[in-house]
Amino acid sequence: MSTLPLPVEHARRVDLPVDPRPAPLRSTAAGQDPLELIDKLEVIRQEMADDIAVIESLLTGIAHGRSVAHQSARHLLAAEGKRLRPMCVALASRIGTGFGENARKVAAAVELVHNATLLHDDVVDLGELRRGTPTARMIWGNAASIYGGDLLLVEALELIRETGLVDLIDHVLSVIRQMVVAEALQLGRRGKVDADEATYFAVIEGKTAALFRAALFSGARAGGVDEQVARALEAYGQDLGLAFQIVDDVLDIAGDPAVTGKALFTDLREGKMTYPLLLALARDPALRPLLEGIAANLDAPVDTETARAVQRSVQQTHAVEDSLARARAYAESAVARLDAVPACWAKEALETVAWASLARSK
Repeated sequence: MSTLPLPVEHARRVDLPVDPRPAPLRSTAAGQDPLELIDKLEVIRQEMADDIAVIESLLTGIAHGRSVAHQSARHLLAAEGKRLRPMCVALASRIGTGFGENARKVAAAVELVHNATLLHDDVVDLGELRRGTPTARMIWGNAASIYGGDLLLVEALELIRETGLVDLIDHVLSVIRQMVVAEALQLGRRGKVDADEATYFAVIEGKTAALFRAALFSGARAGGVDEQVARALEAYGQDLGLAFQIVDDVLDIAGDPAVTGKALFTDLREGKMTYPLLLALARDPALRPLLEGIAANLDAPVDTETARAVQRSVQQTHAVEDSLARARAYAESAVARLDAVPACWAKEALETVAWASLARSK
């Protein structure tokens, strides 16, 4: 794990009236207005409309069979997603020779791997909704969702093989291995209440950052980018993934359920210690029995009184603000990695992606 300074102060206990509503997310992008960042990201999406359309076309051609595994896979692929990882592939390739056939296959493969993990996660976490629609497991069952995920992994590896870039096969296999190990590590700690930062970062480096790394490095290689720049983009992907996941954790505590599409404390109810809770627990020992009570009844919803007590602790320990500060530090590091990348529109777009990852609301 890369070592970054944690720009936080010790917990400051103050007696403030507790607002039962989620704390609003603030701009954390070096003084940039979050709405402007989201607008910039939307402009990038519009300028990449043709690239995204090609990716969607490739994804539509996946999983044509009639089995429940194929139906499960198609169900998730058809649901609206951010497609951020394939966008990163396309941008990395445009730093080189462009978004050609190999880069397109890599972009689709990266998105397939991502969706495969979601199908598996929904089974492990007993997820009922994904992207605003019932999960595949709720329609066809757990086994179908697992096999659907397996199917997408095979399709992804076949696409990588078709590029003829042998080193990418090894790279993607290594990333999938890291993701599985991280998922297993998280599963082994499910329901355990602790403030173990080392384990937390080991999990998110494997679960989230690894695939962002793969997207940037593989996109660069498919676009003929030289080794030094490809490795810089890979490091950018690592830091981007860490920032992205920490913000995701913040949204679980302080987001708007109407926007995020999931209830507050969803991760906690799935037995996962998010970064804001990890910080709050380290600073407020009184939080432990509350979290242990939730962890002992993972299948039960968090009652309003307990939810407000947890939010009170998060507020008083400044866990949200300090989590966003940590995410900002990673975003700043990601942007700094791009110093090795030659000036071009794609580089500027990647800078915007890093900053916009802090400003997102879902």
